[in-house]
Order: sequence, then C-alpha cells, then structure tokens
Amino acid sequence: MSLVEYELDEHVATITLNRPEAHNAFNRELLREMRDAFQRFRTTDEARVAIVTGAGGRAFSAGMDLKEYSQRRSDPPSDKPRPSGVSRFLARDPEDLFAGGNMWKPLIAAIDGYCLAGGLELALSCDLRFATPASVFGLTEVTRGIIAGGGGTQRLPRMIPLAAAMEILLTGRHVTSDEALRWGLINRVVPPDELMHTAREVANAIASNAPLAVRATKEATLRGLDVGFEDGMRIEAFLSQIIARTEDSREGPLAFAEKRKPDYKGR
Repeated sequence: MSLVEYELDEHVATITLNRPEAHNAFNRELLREMRDAFQRFRTTDEARVAIVTGAGGRAFSAGMDLKEYSQRRSDPPSDKPRPSGVSRFLARDPEDLFAGGNMWKPLIAAIDGYCLAGGLELALSCDLRFATPASVFGLTEVTRGIIAGGGGTQRLPRMIPLAAAMEILLTGRHVTSDEALRWGLINRVVPPDELMHTAREVANAIASNAPLAVRATKEATLRGLDVGFEDGMRIEAFLSQIIARTEDSREGPLAFAEKRKPDYKGR
C-alpha cells in the first residue's frame, strides 16, 4: 500500500497522505514517497495545480511520527545540534516542498481534522488552504523539546499577525478553524462533504488559466515578499517580459477577440 497516493485528473493532481491509522504522521517511508510525489508533480507538464490532502477524515497530518523519532533519538544528548526528521528530509534535497525550492505550480491544501507540527508546515507551504469546521491547527514542536524546523518559524509570521504567530509558536496550543480563518491562516471553512469539491473547483479555475502566466505570477509574488518594493517591481517586470514572448500570451487576447475559450498549451 502506498503511503502517498498520486492521481492526475486532467490538469489537477491530487496528492493524498495515506497513513490514516497514524493520523498521516510523517515516517521515513511517507516522507520518501511524498518527495517523489511532489517531484512527479513538478516535472509533469500536464499537471498544473495540485491538491494536497490526508486520508481517513481525522487528520491532514499530525506531523512527524514521534514514535519513530524517539527510537532514532536513543543516543545520549550531544552538544552538536541534530536536525529534526523534517530538516533531514530537506537536507537530502533542497528543492523539496518544505524548503520551497522552485515549486511555482500552485498548491492547495484540503484540511480535515488535525493539522499539526509538520502537517501545518506542509499546509503553510501551499498557496491556498481550505478546512472543515472541526479542523485544528498548531505548531506543537516546543511541547516536545524541538522547534518547528520545516519552515514554521519563517512562513507563519509572514502569513498572519506577528503576535498571533508567536502565540502559536511559543505555546504550541491548538488553534480552531474559526481562529485560523480570522487570522488569515486559511482561506475558507467548508463542510466536510464539500471540502474536496471546493478545492477541486478552485483548482479547476486556476488550471484553466495560462499555466506559464500562473507560475510566473506565483514566483513574482513570493520572490517579491522577500525583497523591497522596487526590487519586487524589477522581478515583476523581468517575468512579465518573459511571459509576453510565450504562445499563450498571444492566444489569450486572440481568444477574447474571437469570443471563444482560450486553448493554453503552456508554451
């Protein structure tokens, strides 16, 4: 049985964490399969958007498998810092999802249930997040003597108010879906039976647009957040010039003039 399932339907990939008996916690095998799934999505031209979700209806992911982690930590403490399981996962491949890399294709997290620790870090690495009312969120690492080392300390304060981010990071408490929505951590709260439909509806809307323009838009936006406004404008201008030379940039206006749906090729 695969611990990460990958399905491509037209231009939308669905990546499902499939370890429901352990709340889709990350063990070594799941991390390996997850890395392979995202690499498959990145390198498949037909795949324009991905929905990331968890199987079982109880959890998106509860984060790192602490049972496996504790077994690997049986050696006596050392003065030399030891990376967490997620950090080691990143160290093997800097292009992996948690680190960001060049994943400019859009990602949507469909969250139902626990979204904790590395699970929340995975959701934070997505561009859009939809959740059910019963979902709970948290970066609980400090309660276990470690830190949110999969991007949590960096992404969360960039997404929500600093005071709210620090409360989540320093207390390790669980946050309700209502709080997450109020702080802007998630986009929408939807009933469980509408979660995947909502995610798919938004994914289809994104996938219907020119894929190169979508990726360039994501890249310009995220790169611009890390630099000053003027440098961000330069990034935007540079990418705009590249997109202006694509076949899709001619197809869009032509389709409008001919009153038809554009046929984007990603070229």
